[in-house]
Amino acid sequence: MKGCRPLTEAEVTLVRQSFGGRYSQRDHALFLLGVKSGFRISELLSLQVGDVWRGQQVVERVTVPRRHMKRHTEGRTVLVHPEARAALAAWLAELQAAGPCPAATYVFQSRKGSNQPISRRHALRLLREVYDANELTGPLGTHAMRKTFANQVYRHLCMRRAAGEAIDPFRMTSKALGHRSITSTDGYLSFLEADIDAAILAS
Repeated sequence: MKGCRPLTEAEVTLVRQSFGGRYSQRDHALFLLGVKSGFRISELLSLQVGDVWRGQQVVERVTVPRRHMKRHTEGRTVLVHPEARAALAAWLAELQAAGPCPAATYVFQSRKGSNQPISRRHALRLLREVYDANELTGPLGTHAMRKTFANQVYRHLCMRRAAGEAIDPFRMTSKALGHRSITSTDGYLSFLEADIDAAILAS
């Protein structure tokens, strides 16, 4: 969703603790993988068990093939954060306990149909319910997860540069997001204008 803002660290903590109901493990895993990988919601929902589970464990890197990526230009492989791996493992254990889970089983299963992922509309609804329950304000939707990822990566890289590493946080964040053009990254980091204003006032 264009125009979404990122979540703060405190908001991420609130949201991840707020999923309830029968599919709480699924929804928790979807959210954590979203904020820790930067995959778009359509890419997350395309994931199948064979993409994330091999050798009786969650894979270290997840690849979304080209056919499920925006513009279908190339696939994207992302290191899976340990917290996201743990959330995925918990959900997959529950899914496997309910019956056979062949490789083609969608990870973020809908209760409708024999093997279908939840819809983007449903993902938006379940996230908004949690946002509202925690009284989070501002433009928030499914794309807030990807913007949160961009925010976290960029801030971490800026701290490394401030510590003396010769790195370019902007370009590295662009690569982490899988952008082909660095100009696409600018919209993801426009929310840092408040930081720029603060730096100007402090100078």
